[in-house]
Parts: sequence; C-alpha cells; structure tokens
Amino acid sequence: MLTDREFFGLAVLLYGASATLSFFIWRRGFRQDSGWQYLLLAVAAVLHTVAMAKRGFSLERCPVNNLYEATTFTAWTIVAAFLVIGAWPRLRFLSAFVSPVLFAMGVFALMPALDVKGPRPDFSGGLVSLHVALILLAYGAFGLGSAAGVMYLTQEHDLKFHKLRAIVSALPSIQGLELVIGRFLISGVVLLAAGLGLGLAPTLLKQAQSANPMADAKVLWSLFVLLLYIGLLVAHWRFSPGGRKFAWGAVGSFAFVLLTFWGFNLLSGIHNP
Repeated sequence: MLTDREFFGLAVLLYGASATLSFFIWRRGFRQDSGWQYLLLAVAAVLHTVAMAKRGFSLERCPVNNLYEATTFTAWTIVAAFLVIGAWPRLRFLSAFVSPVLFAMGVFALMPALDVKGPRPDFSGGLVSLHVALILLAYGAFGLGSAAGVMYLTQEHDLKFHKLRAIVSALPSIQGLELVIGRFLISGVVLLAAGLGLGLAPTLLKQAQSANPMADAKVLWSLFVLLLYIGLLVAHWRFSPGGRKFAWGAVGSFAFVLLTFWGFNLLSGIHNP
C-alpha cells in the first residue's frame, strides 16, 4: 500500500503534466477549451485528497503540523476550489495559471527537510482544526485571485498588442475577470479574519500556552496579510485604481504570501512549540 507521501508524489506528477499542457494552451492563445487539463487536475485532486486523509487518520487530527502538511493543505484548497469554479467553461482556463503554481508548491513540499515529525503540539481539538482550515482556505482563495489576476493581465496584453488573438480567445472579458478577482479576495479576507478571530479566542490561547499572541511572529504576519488585502480592496473600491493595478496587486500580494509564509511559520513559537 502506498504511503501518504507517495500518493502526494503521484498528484505532483499530474500537476506537472497539467503545467506542461499550460504551455500549449498559452501557445494556442486560449482558443480551445482545456477539458483534458481539467480532468488531469481532477485525478490529481483525488490522489492529493487520499494523501491528506491518510496523513490525517495516522495523526488523528488535522494534518497541518509542519511545513509539508501546511503546504499540501494550501495546495489542496486551491485545486479543490478550482474544480468547483472550473465547472463554468469560461473560467476553466484558470487551470493554465493554477497548474504551474500547484506543481511548484508540490515540488517544494516534497523536500524531505520540510516533513519533520517533531514533538506534537500542546494543543489539539476541533477548534484548532477549524482555525487552521479557515486560514488555509483563505490562502487558497488568495491564490485563485492571483491566478485570475494573471488571466486579466494576459487578456489585457492581448487586447493591447494582439487584438486578433484577443478576439478569438475564449478567456472571459477583463470586466468579468476583475469581478472574479474581487470575489476571490473578499472570500479570502472573510475566511482569514474568521480564522484569526478563532485563533485569538481565550480557549485556544490557553491550550497553546500563549499569554501574549501579539508577540508571535506568525500572528503579526497574518494580521499584516489581512490588512494588506483589506487595503487592496479598499483602494480598488474607493479610489478606483483600475483593473490592471488591482490585478497586479492580487498577484503581488499572493507572491508575498508564498515567499514569506514559511519563514514566519518557522519563527512562530505558537506554531512550532
């Protein structure tokens, strides 16, 4: 029987195959539906889910106790949300932007040094699992918002420099994509705020043996990320900076999350007791 890491490794291989298909979809100018890519991601998601379930049952709790598990959970939220959204053919081209991210996250997660089975955290229970799940779902929503932002920038570029390709492209309109980006980011902000609010509840703080969570690097980083996305949404609504700047903001903000999450997670005394 395959281990959870082997199941996840198979999922990463399919993410890689899907990322390869992305190259040809880009070359074709998004003129044909990416049904095969959607199927690849669906099969990969099944393997990914099995891997997470096996790890969770072996630990008897939500599998988010080290960087490997947190990365796989975040990637799973992205692919699971995409499979629901991809039911609308006009947004199925998100797969061409999501697949490379999933593949990169998968390769990163498979680094042996990340899957460290250290001492169990001092806190457990359903509230902790819900707290972590809400926050990682938020990151998944931000990731999809970033992918939609890249779609927006691609469509805008084609309209500006390759008008014929933009006309024959099956991508949604830039107005529709701007709306999609906003909805993803709003969903992410709501989920992140709920997760942080739950994490700061006295019950969880007592279980985590932390009297002052505001001194924890990961908590401060999470609050900064929340304010960053709130500021991006408020700037878009209040000052109307335009869809292009909004799209770049979604892409840049998620890049910041990806590049800094791991470091602040390692610095956290609460998340690495």
